[in-house]
Amino acid sequence: METFVIKTNKKNEVVDITNEVKNCVRRICEKEKIKEGVCVVYVPHATAAVTINENYDPAVCEDFLNFLSKLVPEGVWKHDRIDYNGAAHIKSAIIGPSVSIPIKDSSLMLGTWQGIMLCEFDGPRERRVIVVCR
Repeated sequence: METFVIKTNKKNEVVDITNEVKNCVRRICEKEKIKEGVCVVYVPHATAAVTINENYDPAVCEDFLNFLSKLVPEGVWKHDRIDYNGAAHIKSAIIGPSVSIPIKDSSLMLGTWQGIMLCEFDGPRERRVIVVCR
């Protein structure tokens, strides 16, 4: 298992963490002698999430955030009376805190255009990312 921290810069943001995860997987697979298995990428936060999406065209991430903003508007949730981040909790629950990726030949089996994305919904913050391979 390895952990790294990502500093986000905006309230709502998608950050490509593919290279960081690949580096973790390489080290873990080398240390644990893993050739085939599964990698789990997890964020232990209630207002952030992880997803897999296209990492070539930045417009995909913009469209993704715009869609979520329309689906889950700001300022209308009961939790907003406490922290004003009710929408962030709902968005992160919809997307989810983890993804699983198969490992073959000690490498992630991502598609050509796929990337692993940290979704920030209550930034800017420091977010911890946990990578486990088995």
